[in-house]
Amino acid sequence: MSARIGQIDFIEFPGSDAATLQRVKTFYGKAFDWDFQDWGGNYVDTASSGLGAGFNADAAQAPRQPLAVIFAVDLEKALAAVQAAGGTISKAIFPFPGGRRFHFHDPAGNELAVWSPE
Repeated sequence: MSARIGQIDFIEFPGSDAATLQRVKTFYGKAFDWDFQDWGGNYVDTASSGLGAGFNADAAQAPRQPLAVIFAVDLEKALAAVQAAGGTISKAIFPFPGGRRFHFHDPAGNELAVWSPE
């Protein structure tokens, strides 16, 4: 991955359950020849969709709508910058396989996330 600070490098889509994720994999595999990486029963990453993307069926963490994810090296600094710019934190920093992230709402009400590998 060639993530750059402050750029969107991932998008996460909701999935309702593990069975839905299997249907998603079948659909995108047939329609666009995408490959996938499974991360347990509730998460799959696309391995060949261009922009990094995943489908999340974890009831506690799955977004309600597609979620753009921005890369940062210093997550605490990024959180402070989002707050200073007027963003509203919707999920405090939490760990996930591959790093940590937080979610925020922008002034238009869109939810985005910021992640860091550490």
